Amino acid sequence: MIQEMRKTLTDFLQTQADTRTQLCRLEVAGLADDCCTLAGVVLDGKTLAAAQAALLGSFPSLSFDVSTVQVPRPGRAMTVAVNLTGLYAQPSWLAEQVSQLLDGQPLEGLQEEGRWVMIRQADGYLGWAYAPYLTGSPPPAPTHFVSAPVALLHEAPQEEAPLIGRVLGGTAVYAAAVEAGWARLALSSGVEGWAPADALRPLHALPQRAEERRAQMLADGARFIGVPYLWGGCSALGIDCSGFVQLLHRLAGVTLPRDADMQFAAGRPAEPPYQPGDLFFFSGDDPRAITHVGMSLGGWRMLHSSRARNGVYRDDVQAVPHLQDAFAGARTFV
Repeated sequence: MIQEMRKTLTDFLQTQADTRTQLCRLEVAGLADDCCTLAGVVLDGKTLAAAQAALLGSFPSLSFDVSTVQVPRPGRAMTVAVNLTGLYAQPSWLAEQVSQLLDGQPLEGLQEEGRWVMIRQADGYLGWAYAPYLTGSPPPAPTHFVSAPVALLHEAPQEEAPLIGRVLGGTAVYAAAVEAGWARLALSSGVEGWAPADALRPLHALPQRAEERRAQMLADGARFIGVPYLWGGCSALGIDCSGFVQLLHRLAGVTLPRDADMQFAAGRPAEPPYQPGDLFFFSGDDPRAITHVGMSLGGWRMLHSSRARNGVYRDDVQAVPHLQDAFAGARTFV
């Protein structure tokens, strides 16, 4: 019977296989006196209940001991306390970087392993972050986004004042004061300094109408041209294709999922003639597997972070054979 139970559990685990947003590692540890013992870790109580329901559907006469199964959610509130750090697939600097985290970003800490923490972002995206770069203190409520690719932080509201840091585009920040073209920022690291006010965008002033958002994304996108390509990157220090379009939408007040295939699944279909801000998606050898995304500049011209071009550049989809051949469809969030 244990083999049949393990097969049923394996079938259930296939429904929880997307490790970007799901955590479910269960095994049948034993069977005695019509009681099955499960071991492992699941993201939350809902996931554990679903696993038990799947097993009960096939083995209604059994009871289940889940007392040793780890259920990390709800976790503890944490905040990014450096200007930028990586999010990794495993608790190691040598692991794949799957995304990046910006100063002040709220997180949910789930598991600890050495000096690493498995965290969950507000959109459900999971990964491992370096614990010394995080804090348990909540950030001040943000008032602005950093809209420039990089905002330099000075000791005083003067261009000649010494630099004390830099804050990256897309970071939500609290401006404690704004005066004479400068804003005093209080960061989650405890650092306070002055940045040019024109490097910031007040949250209350984010565009609301579709045409305003499209125009804002065009203007913001042009400022990132030449930023190098970086797998998992989300900033002007290096960015990947989905991180780039996610950032442009964020600066216009629109929330996107992190990865290109998630964006393709979540967006509304868009048809020609394409408008600025529509997203173009591309597939590899498997036409169902989305591997790349770019933003339309109007028509077939697009701005994207391209591995082939090693960064953010303009291209015409219909003038580049490999893009034309791989085009899988368009979506919009505007």
